[in-house]
Formats: sequence, C-alpha cells, structure tokens
Amino acid sequence: MLTASLTERGAAREPVPPFESNASLAPQGKIDDLVFGRLKRLGIPPAPLCSDAVFVRRVYLDAIGTLPTAQEAKDFLADRDPKKRGKLIDRLLERTEFADYWAVKWSDLLRVKSEYPINLWPNAVQGYHRWIRTCIKQNVPYDRFVRELLTASGSNFNVPQVNFYRALQSREPAAVAQAVALNFMGVRPDTWPKERWDAMAVFFSRIEYKATEQWKEEIVQLAPAKDAAKPAEKSAAEAEIANAQFPDGTPTRLLPDQDPREIFANWLISPKNPYFTRNIANRVWSWLLGRGIIHEPDDIRTDNPPSNPELLAYLERELVNNHYDLKRLFRLILNSKTYQLSSIPATDPSPKDAEFAHYLPRRLDAEVLIDALCRITGTTEQYSSPIPEPFTFIPENRRSIELADGSIGSTFLETFGRPSRDTGLESERNNRPSAAQSLHLLNSSHIRRKLEQSDKLRELLQAKKKPREIVEELYLTILSRPPTADELLVLRDYSQPVRGGRRPLLDVTWALMNSAEFLYRH
Repeated sequence: MLTASLTERGAAREPVPPFESNASLAPQGKIDDLVFGRLKRLGIPPAPLCSDAVFVRRVYLDAIGTLPTAQEAKDFLADRDPKKRGKLIDRLLERTEFADYWAVKWSDLLRVKSEYPINLWPNAVQGYHRWIRTCIKQNVPYDRFVRELLTASGSNFNVPQVNFYRALQSREPAAVAQAVALNFMGVRPDTWPKERWDAMAVFFSRIEYKATEQWKEEIVQLAPAKDAAKPAEKSAAEAEIANAQFPDGTPTRLLPDQDPREIFANWLISPKNPYFTRNIANRVWSWLLGRGIIHEPDDIRTDNPPSNPELLAYLERELVNNHYDLKRLFRLILNSKTYQLSSIPATDPSPKDAEFAHYLPRRLDAEVLIDALCRITGTTEQYSSPIPEPFTFIPENRRSIELADGSIGSTFLETFGRPSRDTGLESERNNRPSAAQSLHLLNSSHIRRKLEQSDKLRELLQAKKKPREIVEELYLTILSRPPTADELLVLRDYSQPVRGGRRPLLDVTWALMNSAEFLYRH
C-alpha cells in the first residue's frame, strides 16, 4: 500500500492536532487510485487526512458557501458514525444554500449584471438568475442546461435563457462565438487564429435582436436566411448555403431552414466532443480543490496539458455515463480522500500544487466572508446599486450569496475581490489578500460596528454559562472546532472577566475573525 511504502521511507509523520487525523489513507475509489498512484510514482507523500473539525468547516464552505453553526459543528464532531462524512455531503447537496452558492458561480461566468457594460436591466437579471438557480436546484443535466442557453429564442423578460446573448459586450458573431467557447469549452479568445473564430462565428451569424415598446425588453430570435422566404428565389438561396466548420475541424453545411445554433449545440454537447465534457469536469474539480487538473480552468489548449490526464479522463467518463449529473460529480469528488487530505503538506518544501498531495488553502470568497461575519455577529449588511429603488431594493437580511445582480454590491465586496462579471473569465474573481483587506478587518468602523452592535454576542455574554463554555462556543461558531488545551491556557486570563464585561469577549471574537484559520478554506 501507498501508506506502507511511505512509512518505510521515513516520510510519514504524526498528525498535527487539531487539523489532521490518523485515519487510514487507503484509497476510497478511482479518484484516489489515480491521484495516490501518481504521487507514489513521483515519490511524493500525501498529507494525512484532515480532522473532523477541519472537514465539517471545509465541506460546508465548499459545497454551500456557508459556515456551519456552532451546533451543527458540535453535532458532527460528537457523531461516532464512521460514514458521517458521506452522509453530511448528501445533506449539504440538498440544502437551499447549495443552489444559492452555485448560482453565484454561474452568474459570474454568464455575466449576470444589470448595469454597464452589460445592461440587462434588473427585471431581466432577476429572471435570468432565477432560471440558473432553478436549474441547479432541480439538478438539470448539464448538457440540457447548456443547450437551452444556446438555442432559446424570445423576450429577454419572459425567456430568461436568451439573456446569455444579451449579456455580451459585443453582438458580433465572432464575439458571441468566443463567449460560447470560453464558457462551455474552456477556450480563451487569444488561443485560436482569426480564421478558426470566423468559421465558428457562422453558427451565430443569424441571431437577431428586436426592441419592443417596453423599456429594455428585446426579442432574441433567429433572423430569416437571406432570400429564403422568397419561393421564386429558393434555388438561389440554396446555392448560398453557408459552409461552416466546427472547432474540431469538421465541416458542415447549414441549410436556410435550420437554426445554426441548434446544429452547433448538438455538436457541442455530444459525448464525443473533445472540449465540452473536459471543460466542465475540470471546472468542477478546480472549484472544489482550488486548482484545475488543467490550470487555469478556462485555458484548455494543446500546449497546456492536464497534470493528471488519467484523472481528468475518468471524471469525463463519469459525467457521460451518468448523463451529465453535476451533483453526482460533486458527491464523487467530495467523498474522495484526495479532497479530504489535510492542507498541511507532508513534506518540506511542499510538492507542486498540480499533484494534489494536500488540500490547497485559499481565501474565502468575498460573498462567503461577509455572510460568515454577519452570521457570527448576528448582524446584517447594506448593499447599493447605481439603479434606484424599487428595482434593486435588497432587504438587509439578504445574504450576499443570494444576490442576483452583479451591479448590486458594497464596499466590502469590492475590497475583497468580488468579480465585476464583465468577461466571464474565472480570473475576474480575485481572492488574493491585500493590505486594504487586512486594514478593513483590523481597523474599519464597519467591522467594529458589527462587533459592538452584536445582539448575538450580547446574548452569549448574558447566558448562564461558565467562561470556558463561552470561549468554546466562540471557537465553534467562528472556527467550527473547540479550543485546544494550549489555546485555553492562553485565554485563561480572559476567561475570568468574560462574565463581567463585553470587552474581553469582543477582543477574542475580533482576534479569531482576523486569524488565517478563519479567513481561509483549509
């Protein structure tokens, strides 16, 4: 076994409490066979499995973009069922927040935004976001989801899918082709020559946009083929049949009575397509593990090969064999021991990120972070928009992962790297830490006000609990784990006066909220 061979080489080490477990690293399934097998060939020891406390926090954040409550974390840690991780995954995939959180991801890629440079207008945005979220909630097969986006026609207010075309900054056929390739094939505009884009653009050359009497409403539809509606000139029209070419080089003929978008969509979602399945399998892996098997996840090209080709091919087969059930792919990855490895590398220096020998830490998304801060303090957040009410009125108790419109935001969301939703690139979201972010968390009146006005912290202080119990409640609320013996020793001086005043409680809360353990998925 892999673990035995590592022990023989002296690479094994004791788990690091409270972050790691001494549970077996025996492969859980094919994903682990392929990842651990490659690590063995490269002589790289995998990290130990993460502890239950790390897992419960990690899987909540990765699956539903929401921290577990103190009670949820406590219940999971107390559960002695050896299958509790898999059961928790199943429950999370059915929660309302799963659809909320992944609608955010898709809204980033599909440019769901009412104002410049997209200009969808709020009611179109609401309908578009609702359609995306409903597809996720109902687990609509991914191939059907994409086909509906590409082939829909009608009013952008009544047929939300057509907003895919309206959300583009340019309506030129080549620009539409580039957006389709980026979103659903993982191909960036600068990776193909102009001739290749021109050949693909033919499939989107007959999209027509017609204004109506209603403000900001447009009908997106297929324009009639040139001269095709004139029976006397039918033969001439047939003589002008466009000779199009799919991105893989396969030629095709487009008849005047055909919708070229349907022809392209049929080619795109075919299991034999070299881009479609690979793109979404790689994106899902990147979303959950922090890095694509092909990196960046929207940069698929021949000179950027996958780090583990067999692993990516396996995920592709699973998607095809299970009819593009994305939720099943989530479940498969989340249940793997590869996903459940500790974020602390087993060796120093740490191995390359591309080998997935440990979980890759990354800062919380802006929306997830502000929702977590609001949950911890029991406070709400205010949002603003360049469009006046009532079109963009957002109740203060609305979570950030529920926001439909990329034009609605806050200073916090902008500071912490929320994407502008202008390009559809994954890199628009910036989760790199900055000095401005650190100063905001440490010194801003925004965070200080949340702490000082927190009814939740006030209730905790007034509860009939011992000082140690209050500290344990704080740790479970913020870090999803109880404090260690060493941490309790450090906090001993604060423990006695906690019942006598709010300042020690606020100080501990502030310190934990500024810790890397809170700010990062790990």
